[in-house]
Amino acid sequence: MLFVVIVTIGIALLFDFLNGMNDAANSIATIVSTKVLSPRAAVAWAAFFNFIAAFFFGVHVATTIGKGIVDPQIVDEYYVFSALIGAVLWTHYCTRFGLPISVSHALIGGMIGPAVVSGGVRFLVAGGIIKVVAFIVLSPAIGFLLGHILMVITLNLFKRKTPSRVDSLFRMMQLLSSAIFSLGHGCNDAQKTMGIIAVLLFTSGFLGPEFYVPLWVILAAHTAIALGTLLGGWRVIRTLGVGLTDLKPVHGFCAETAGAFTIIGASLFGIPVSTTHTITGSIMGVGATRRVSAVRWNLATHIVWAWVLTIPCAMIVSAVVYLILRLFI
Repeated sequence: MLFVVIVTIGIALLFDFLNGMNDAANSIATIVSTKVLSPRAAVAWAAFFNFIAAFFFGVHVATTIGKGIVDPQIVDEYYVFSALIGAVLWTHYCTRFGLPISVSHALIGGMIGPAVVSGGVRFLVAGGIIKVVAFIVLSPAIGFLLGHILMVITLNLFKRKTPSRVDSLFRMMQLLSSAIFSLGHGCNDAQKTMGIIAVLLFTSGFLGPEFYVPLWVILAAHTAIALGTLLGGWRVIRTLGVGLTDLKPVHGFCAETAGAFTIIGASLFGIPVSTTHTITGSIMGVGATRRVSAVRWNLATHIVWAWVLTIPCAMIVSAVVYLILRLFI
């Protein structure tokens, strides 16, 4: 059993690494498209703040993932292995084709599949799943609204300033906003991997009678997501940073700030939101202050379809993997 647990933890960290690759776009797409930082400098900047997020905000999201999606009594090493394989395969497919999906929802879909196969819906924690599904809609909507409001306020505050003065100021400000967004990304997304590793260790008897997240799990998860961000998913970065709308530093600052407030607020309440959904909504909200047509809605529609399909596709893949494992083990 120990060997299977070690291999499964390795796959969990691989998932976290792929999370960083796909979600690198969330942290740096705006700062790259506005040319405040070069792509390489931007991913290094984001990776640093992804890692140090380990020392902020607690482990509320990890606890939700560990105990708030499925009943821990049905979790074993084969269950976690199947959940991760479903999430990894869907995430890899979407990263390869430049689709900024929710890696978080891929993991949650991966967790639901084996639970339904092994014990039926009675082992699902309805409250946690409803909260996650609700924020598929709420997180981009909140990001859109905050981004739009912040952009309108900023435009009014700086309407008497020359464009060059505004551009110069917000080039510096965007370094701050991207750092805060990367902190939010690290604290919410790395915790999802922590949660699934911790519940694996707990149900395998390695944590004792109480569920908690060991320090080494926290540091390993943040290291993996930071390394993934450092390598970056360049096709996804182009989709978000260039494809959705044209951005200047002031737009990037407002989008990142709105996204950061949404994600950090959700993290403090233990809600595993999608950083992809949130920053996409924020970018569209900022772009819509110029005119509705400034947002490329055809591309936005393709992105939304990828969001909608993520949970069911990851769920199906993980369920199939779990059934195959149970046939041979």
